[in-house]
Amino acid sequence: MRGEDIEIVNKIGPGPYLEGKCLVAMPGLQDGFFVRSVVYICAHSEDGAMGIILNHPAEGVNFVDLLLQLKVIQAEEKSHIAGPAGAIRVLSGGPVDSSRGFVLHSPDYSAEEATMTIDAGVSMTATLDVLRAIAHGGGPKDAVLALGYAGWSPGQLEKEILANSWMICPADPLLLFDQDYGSKYARALGGIGVDLRFLSDEAGHA
Repeated sequence: MRGEDIEIVNKIGPGPYLEGKCLVAMPGLQDGFFVRSVVYICAHSEDGAMGIILNHPAEGVNFVDLLLQLKVIQAEEKSHIAGPAGAIRVLSGGPVDSSRGFVLHSPDYSAEEATMTIDAGVSMTATLDVLRAIAHGGGPKDAVLALGYAGWSPGQLEKEILANSWMICPADPLLLFDQDYGSKYARALGGIGVDLRFLSDEAGHA
């Protein structure tokens, strides 16, 4: 997780497109990384798009152990990390640059020149500062750490939407930040009035 990670987003946008919304994978989308995925779009412009998968926890990755690995905390501090920080799970945010970390969080935290405001309720920070703040009880009220991200080249996301690979739904704080990952796919569809039981591989997009 390095300071220049935020440049990934700055090069793409933000722009007047889909940032701040979620994509929900259609049943026909069988790409292994995106099956039944809910993706929060952080940036979208004519130069491409970048998003974080919200409902795929990273297997075998513990948040507190990751803090230790990144030297955000020392070994003797590990047992003292509790509360919201101790409960955070790490997400597999996407297939691109899976060694990089991105923190989506509520807007009550900001690091100068390192935090990008996505919309009124969500910001993103991609430096260790936010992890230090979370570890020591001074971070944002709501946060999720993702390793890697989903990226689309210019025009690619638009083509995938037209090909019925994705539906578009609004993003709300519970969808972004709660830890009931198993229900997020159905909840995202429910947010646009779609019942998964009646959704076929050929359904259209929103």
